[in-house]
Amino acid sequence: MKKTTVYDCSIVELSQHHSDRKGNISVVENGKTVPFNVKRTYYLYDIPGGEERGAHAHKELHQLIIAASGSFDVTLNDGNVKRTFMLNRPYQGLYVVPGMWRELNNFSSGAVCLVLASDIYDEADYIRDYREFLEYKFSENS
Repeated sequence: MKKTTVYDCSIVELSQHHSDRKGNISVVENGKTVPFNVKRTYYLYDIPGGEERGAHAHKELHQLIIAASGSFDVTLNDGNVKRTFMLNRPYQGLYVVPGMWRELNNFSSGAVCLVLASDIYDEADYIRDYREFLEYKFSENS
């Protein structure tokens, strides 16, 4: 894996198609909207007030995180720099590259966090301890 930083992560604008009476639709397409092929989709919901999610990193997984409803914050940390993104529009997603520690918090009532991932679930891809994450980041960059 190449050395990644929080500056490799960015907001992705999804297409918006409007209808005067029938609502809106946004589309995500493999290789077009996101720079990876989506192999897994999941969503978080009914998160109690004050709770946090995430608190882990991935070694190889790419993700697009979308606030499908409501709002929440995503704080990314590359071991040197932290950036916080507030997600609150269903036509925007946060592209997260591998090697980022992430924490999700400040969920509004009724928030739904939709995650599109580049691979199926693999426990070996997770780093769940922050100290191990720092060791991983600094050893890969030396």
